[in-house]
Amino acid sequence: MSILSFPDRGHWGKSSWRGNCSGHVYADLFKQIKPSFFIDPMVGSGTSVEVAAEMGIESIGLDLHSGFNILRDSILEATKREADLCVSHPPYGNMILYSGNVWGKESHPDDLSHCASDEDFHCKMQVALLNQREATRAGGLYGTIIGDWRRQGRYTSYQAECIARMPSDELAAVIIKAQHNTMSGAKSYGKMGLPLITHEYVVLWRKPKQMVSFLSTLATLAREQNARLSGTWLSIVRAALMATGSKASLTDLYDAISEKAPDKMAKNPNWRAKVRQTVNSNPDIFRSSQRGVWETAQAA
Repeated sequence: MSILSFPDRGHWGKSSWRGNCSGHVYADLFKQIKPSFFIDPMVGSGTSVEVAAEMGIESIGLDLHSGFNILRDSILEATKREADLCVSHPPYGNMILYSGNVWGKESHPDDLSHCASDEDFHCKMQVALLNQREATRAGGLYGTIIGDWRRQGRYTSYQAECIARMPSDELAAVIIKAQHNTMSGAKSYGKMGLPLITHEYVVLWRKPKQMVSFLSTLATLAREQNARLSGTWLSIVRAALMATGSKASLTDLYDAISEKAPDKMAKNPNWRAKVRQTVNSNPDIFRSSQRGVWETAQAA
């Protein structure tokens, strides 16, 4: 099933542990995937490994509160064995603060619920997923249970960022999981005009069966990120050119882009060179009818 809904969290784990995932979710995954060995590197109160034990599946649970740091410690070195399935359920945003609140007396700098920003979380979550990938056998599955968050009018899609930052050809499944008995569901948000977020995602990737080195994986991610960045610039330049009537001088094009994408400009001091590179390297989309003036190829 690609849609899961379990109002009852079950008897596994601790009901007092906020943010617990229903044990029925893990049971459903185990029934479908049939792993012989399962690893949960963010085990929390132990729901996943308790379900695995009941189903006769060998498992290991690791967590920051018990001394394992997924951002600094190798999962594979800790378990000494590759998993058929390695799934995490991380804290995200800072909806629920764990260290110094749910467990421990002080906040931990590598606690994912204490990230300085969304970007900080996205980067750390990518490290965690790459760690999980290394601890998964060739042909096995690794993944995460994660949701989205809206606060102060801003919507952050954590699952989309996870997908964007991992190898695109390894994405195996995206399962929608309904959330029940959430804290936000008990609040009144006035005239928000948008539905409450009452779902999470189970995102799974399959590690290639052929041996691929970790460095090769990082190189693939870098190429994909570069292609994504190039595609973004292409879209920005095309939109800016359309806004100027599909024909503009470079100066007018710079002005249009400065107006429409100021955040991109702030992050790239050499953005004008990037604009020139984009129009010059895409002759099927842009053409120059005279020096310094560009138009869409369709308008020629």
